[in-house]
Amino acid sequence: MIDIENVRKDFPMLNGKMMQGHRLVFLDNASTTFKPYCVINEIRRYYTDITSNSHRGDYDLCFNMDQEVLSCRKIVANFVNCRPDEVVFSSGTTMSINLVAWGLGMKYLNPGDEIVISEAEHASNSLPWFSIAKLKGAVVKFVPLDDDGRITVTNLKKVMSEKTKIVALAHVGNVLGYVLDLKTICNLVHSYHAYFVVDGAQSVPHMKVDFNDTDIDFLSFSGHKMCGPTGIGVLIGKYSILDSIDPFLNGGGNNAKFNMCGDIEYLQPPMKFEAGTIDLAGILGLSKAIQYLQNIGIDNIEKREKQLRQYAIKKLEKLDNVIIYNKNAESGIITFNVKGVFAQDEATLLNSKGIAVRSGEHCAKMLNDFLKTPATCRASLYFYTSEDEIDIFVDALAQGGDFLDAYFNE
Repeated sequence: MIDIENVRKDFPMLNGKMMQGHRLVFLDNASTTFKPYCVINEIRRYYTDITSNSHRGDYDLCFNMDQEVLSCRKIVANFVNCRPDEVVFSSGTTMSINLVAWGLGMKYLNPGDEIVISEAEHASNSLPWFSIAKLKGAVVKFVPLDDDGRITVTNLKKVMSEKTKIVALAHVGNVLGYVLDLKTICNLVHSYHAYFVVDGAQSVPHMKVDFNDTDIDFLSFSGHKMCGPTGIGVLIGKYSILDSIDPFLNGGGNNAKFNMCGDIEYLQPPMKFEAGTIDLAGILGLSKAIQYLQNIGIDNIEKREKQLRQYAIKKLEKLDNVIIYNKNAESGIITFNVKGVFAQDEATLLNSKGIAVRSGEHCAKMLNDFLKTPATCRASLYFYTSEDEIDIFVDALAQGGDFLDAYFNE
């Protein structure tokens, strides 16, 4: 059980912050999350006490930083149940998926091969596959969504074939918020001898994700969506696959040697994929964020968010002016519109009352036809969200109001 009052004290952004003259009610946690003091202090520690590069010097500061990075890999590996040498640090989910698309695509895709995604995917899990498919002459196919917008095993079977080489799907969609059955889908994908690439940006911060148990091939996630810093992310990949593919970034730190003929011998994974100076302060901050979440308990976080969602949905269902697009989703993502009001206008009105929600296409521009609307509002919860914040949000929707007032008052 989470002691919400004490937990909220850990976050400076949750203590007395105001927006538009109102108490801040932050409901955009699918976009980014607030950072606890322990993460902020860890980043400060890097810059004030232990600043050095990693694998770049034969002195104590550098050696100690090497040990810090290794310790962080072990913390990440423990969190998702993989090997430390399967943990690649990146700038975020977007970079991680691009790394996989390039690595798998250049190595294993041939003209006519198929990549399977869905129309619900974030741009970060669609555009890289479009690019590599165009480059290699492959074909991108789409899993049909069911009436609710879910991806089912039955529908996935309809688009799988002997030409399918890669299936790339979000564990939790960032708009509709449904949760994939990773293990069952992975079994299907592997029965076609294809690779299963999972976007975990909206799942890893909120629920237990077991890399080894699910047997997925790649998992990507971002630090800033799980109480960590911006600019740091992780790619988890099966070591044998990481060892077989090439990096798309080259430079200092990822090679053992090279010569004037252009011959390159790469380091072993994960360093093979970490060219240049990696975000050391970010890595330390991410490590501390993971430890913070582990202290709370990832199962407790998932349980808390489900309770908050049920609480919010029960209240929203009583409003006859609100359309909910994913009433039965399992995550803390609630996508909605107010009848007769454009999404950005509604978000601006809520902003004038101190309430932060996301509006627009949420980087999932292919989903508009399915939703039959050009834009939606999205409220996304996290474990530190309080019931009274949900009350303020629902009351604001219930009161309605002329959205033009929000513009005139700015």
